[in-house]
Amino acid sequence: MPLAAYACDPRQSRGRRFAEPPAPTRSDFQRDRDRIVHSTGFRRLVYKTQVFLNHEGDLFRTRLTHSLEVAQLGRSIARSLGLEEDLVEAIALAHDLGHTPFGHAGQDALHACMQAHGGFEHNLQSLRVVDALEERYPDFDGLNLCFETREGILKHCARPAAEALEAAEPGGVGRRFLDRTQPSLEAQLCNLADEIAYNAHDIDDGVRSGLITLEQLEEVSLFDRYRRAALQRHPALAEPQGRRRLLAEAIRLMLSDQVYDVIATTAAALAEAAPRSADAVRALDRPLVGFSRELRAEAVVLKRFLFRNLYRHPQVWAMAQAGKQVVAELFAAYQEAPGEMRGGYGARALAAQPAMPRQRIVADYIAGMTDRFATREHERLTGHRVFG
Repeated sequence: MPLAAYACDPRQSRGRRFAEPPAPTRSDFQRDRDRIVHSTGFRRLVYKTQVFLNHEGDLFRTRLTHSLEVAQLGRSIARSLGLEEDLVEAIALAHDLGHTPFGHAGQDALHACMQAHGGFEHNLQSLRVVDALEERYPDFDGLNLCFETREGILKHCARPAAEALEAAEPGGVGRRFLDRTQPSLEAQLCNLADEIAYNAHDIDDGVRSGLITLEQLEEVSLFDRYRRAALQRHPALAEPQGRRRLLAEAIRLMLSDQVYDVIATTAAALAEAAPRSADAVRALDRPLVGFSRELRAEAVVLKRFLFRNLYRHPQVWAMAQAGKQVVAELFAAYQEAPGEMRGGYGARALAAQPAMPRQRIVADYIAGMTDRFATREHERLTGHRVFG
């Protein structure tokens, strides 16, 4: 499908913070995607947790596999809507680069440590990774990505942080949070593809781990109707040996219907709003990419189920608390002895200035850790083993 008028055209990009000559064989968005894939932060995602900690099993999702699933869903939907697929892929692959070890528990712990120093938010940290923390190029810090990719990475931003971004980059990626306008359709799509992916794979990982059951999921209409449809088509899946295929088929059907719902709902919204450019999309007071009202209501029920039965399951909760302990005690240890940090972070922390205080440098260092590196560092610095 040709690129639609409301899509982000790489030939009309707002550009990079540091000017570079164009690549001879790749568009700017393809170049962004490739830089992300080759980044240190992207490689670390393979050892960062999604729900289950990295040591709890080899087949559970990690931040890397999650990001790949978001990219796949995003590209499929983008192709049907005439959006820029390479931009969608770049945003999807980069959206979790700023996530801490130990998932949301690690983020919560680091935010608590940074409460008096501007807090910590993983979307803002992902932008910080691609803007400043990656060290690959001699002419600039970060990856020097296009505005459109950076816009999509920054999904959420509190007003104080947006004001700081605007002061440093007038009219840049922080502006829309002050004006209450929208990002590009590609950015909106990645935000929704993220939700679709983690709902599906958290069901998969939750059932395969034994923490939730197919019987419990009968109360969730968004999943159960596809379980029943799979059984109707393939009755043999009701047997114990067919349960794994039953789970996979129900999730496949659920994902497909969600994708088709997003395509139909978004196409209708686009027809009504009739934006003639990507900037016309940005000027709107509401997003255009979304679920139908009925599916959105069902997705809310699913989220509540997962929160109650999986994310707050005693086993997951215990591991989360242990992760919080590791992050909090690492933060205290590096504050006390910044020279223990590697890769130049220790030297920067010892020479910290008010514009970049020691606490932020420590937070950057911890946020970049994988689960297993954080665990090893914690044991080295404290002498305590939190995980068996």
